[in-house]
Amino acid sequence: MVKSIQIKIVMVFMILGIIVITGLGLTFIYQLNYINTEIATTSMSPEEVQQLLVEQVNQIRQIIYASLIVFTILIIILGAFIAKVVIKPISRLIKSTEMIANGEDIEIEHFSNNKNKSEIDELVEAFGVMNAGLKENLNEVTRQKKQIETILLHMTDGIVAFDMNGKVIHINLAAKKLLGITEEVDFESIFQRFDVDINLEKIIYLDDWTSSEKKLNFQNQAINLFFAPFKNENDRPGGVIVVVQDITEQEKLDNMRKEFVADVSHELKTPITSIMGYADTLIDSEVDEQNQKKFLERISSEAKRMSKLVADLLILSKYDTAKIKIEKTEFDLGELVKYIFEGQTIEMQKKNLTGECYVTADVPPVYADKTGIERVIINILSNAIKYTDDGGNITVYVGFVYNDAYIKIKDTGRGIPETELAKIFERFYRVDKDRARETGGTGLGLAIAKEILDQNDSKIDIKSEVGKGTDVIIRIPTKIK
Repeated sequence: MVKSIQIKIVMVFMILGIIVITGLGLTFIYQLNYINTEIATTSMSPEEVQQLLVEQVNQIRQIIYASLIVFTILIIILGAFIAKVVIKPISRLIKSTEMIANGEDIEIEHFSNNKNKSEIDELVEAFGVMNAGLKENLNEVTRQKKQIETILLHMTDGIVAFDMNGKVIHINLAAKKLLGITEEVDFESIFQRFDVDINLEKIIYLDDWTSSEKKLNFQNQAINLFFAPFKNENDRPGGVIVVVQDITEQEKLDNMRKEFVADVSHELKTPITSIMGYADTLIDSEVDEQNQKKFLERISSEAKRMSKLVADLLILSKYDTAKIKIEKTEFDLGELVKYIFEGQTIEMQKKNLTGECYVTADVPPVYADKTGIERVIINILSNAIKYTDDGGNITVYVGFVYNDAYIKIKDTGRGIPETELAKIFERFYRVDKDRARETGGTGLGLAIAKEILDQNDSKIDIKSEVGKGTDVIIRIPTKIK
């Protein structure tokens, strides 16, 4: 392209030169004809006239040839000058712009060392400096964009950005998963599936008057949607960003908290009502000594039940808030279990229960909180005694498997339905509520046992069959010397 421009410029100059020289020649010829006319009017001989004409024609030819040669040389010199001063810098400028367009770096060292720079050379150098700065800015923008994309990609919360027309500008994997998106969608097609009032224009233009947060249930999940309108570079509405949060666990915890408060209220209400009833009867009525004693015993029993309930709640609260300091020590699990079993023999005899405690030889010492483990064993063994009918049997085994010592408490009691086994560690959950109330149970024993074992890196497993009994296995880590 540049070469063709150069050739065209030279050709233009040559044509102009030819025109000028031709005009000059025609002028000479015109003058020659004029001379001939003048000669014809004079008295010169024909030979003299002919000789004069030949001399004049030769002179004219020499002038024309000399003019052509000089003009050609001037055109060549002018073309070279134009090529150097104009065409070559323009060529570099075009090449530099093409390199900039392709994202390549241009060299500006040549221009910085050239003392005779033209204005075009300075322009090319300015382009180079601009390209270097532009490329640096683009690299920074690209780096920040990749950082943001990486953050959005690995966020657990979903992020969706929409423009003013509801078209998706950006969406991360978490949002696709939470909203069940598998194909290209827009604002309306995403949210019209849910039974909630979500309007893009209201969110953008009426954000000050309408709620920008919505909750919905989708595929057994509780999802919270937070809508945040954003503005463009002209400070005008540019679209909306939607933050999608999975609040399923928060909802479960909130429901558990509400259920817990309700259960505590119910558990306290029953003994309080009973105490108030007996107390009012004693105050307002004349009761014989025998009934007075009976009422007072009932009041005492209900008060003890409330005291035990409050104590259990305080223990759970301390474990929940990590206020109980766990002091792990090394101790003999077999000796501890036998000591507890012997302490329960009186309760077993009251119900005519038979039982044995077997300790396998060479059980390594365990490393745990002895007070907490003792509380767990007492709780499990007490439950076995409570829920085993008269004449039943309870057997306790202490052994060692791999790196864990274990306690197995086996009874022949009523058993637990398979559908209830997954719930027995929930707070206030009781399989037989009436029987538990009669025996003074609070429904917190197994929940406390589970908390204690979790704090000691221990595990509990319960297997049961209705009418045949229950097996409880507790595994506690040992400290092998």
